[in-house]
Amino acid sequence: MQAKVKWLEKRKFVAESGSGHCVVMDGPPDHGGENKGVRPMEMMLMGMGGCASFDVISILEKSRQKVYSCEVLLEAERADGVPSPFTKVAMTFVVKGENLKEAQVARAVKLSAEQYCSATLMMQAAGVNVSHAYRIEEMN
Repeated sequence: MQAKVKWLEKRKFVAESGSGHCVVMDGPPDHGGENKGVRPMEMMLMGMGGCASFDVISILEKSRQKVYSCEVLLEAERADGVPSPFTKVAMTFVVKGENLKEAQVARAVKLSAEQYCSATLMMQAAGVNVSHAYRIEEMN
């Protein structure tokens, strides 16, 4: 896996993935940025949510659950000072579908958290308190 980050101006950067996709990152005005892109730490949080969601959907599909929608809401706390790494991340999965079995959703979230999500496992290894919850919404 590869990536490249190039400085554009002020506190604005463009990141390009090895697969050729780009995203702009920028800082807040009080740190010299123009607020024209996602913050780097926000990108880490979003990546963690994407990694975990990838696992949850994959596991639910393999267990033949009829999932119509899945989103993960993430809330992070950071340490005071510099550096200010994440200290706590709460993830809540909202899974919508038809006749979803709670045991299967719980299992998918647990497997992602404990075995499959590389981003979650890296955060936990770094001492971040990561919690996982889920909510099921029935759709017909």
